[in-house]
Amino acid sequence: MNPKGDKPKSKISASRKLSLKMLLLTRACEDLEKEKQDREEEKVRYLGEKLPPLQLSGLSMDDLQKLCKQLHEKIDVVDEERYDCEHKVVKHNKDIHELKLKVQDLGGKFKKPALRKVRVSADEMMRALLGSKHKGSMDLRANLKSVKKEDVKQDKVLTSEVGDWRKNVEAMSGMEGRKKMFDTGGGAQ
Repeated sequence: MNPKGDKPKSKISASRKLSLKMLLLTRACEDLEKEKQDREEEKVRYLGEKLPPLQLSGLSMDDLQKLCKQLHEKIDVVDEERYDCEHKVVKHNKDIHELKLKVQDLGGKFKKPALRKVRVSADEMMRALLGSKHKGSMDLRANLKSVKKEDVKQDKVLTSEVGDWRKNVEAMSGMEGRKKMFDTGGGAQ
């Protein structure tokens, strides 16, 4: 390594790298052209095997009907093969997709799913967090403020007095009514 800590310089010059890239690209183009020609030749050979040239001249009506039936049967066979091939391609694509997901999961690059809400009591949560160290139970309801029944009854009486305004209109009119409102703590307003 260089004392400066820089990357070591490559032993190939830039012009040599460029010429190598150009050679690789030309070679790849030639290979692609050769593959296209091979595919075309294979297609012509396959069609020559499967579809011999038709001899329609000089055939009677019955012979033409038999020939049409044979061609329809061949078409059905080819359609079945095509369907099977398409089904295989779809199946392989699904398998590839599943394998890609597995690879992503193993690599750790995946979205975390949304968390579900789970009902857990305070005691269960403490046991889960502290394990055997948790002693006793946390009864959160015991710490709530208790309401006396007498207070509830008094509140109902006050609200019933103030709630029916038609009965108290005459009683509250004038200075005496205002005095009653102040004595009850402003319950009418």
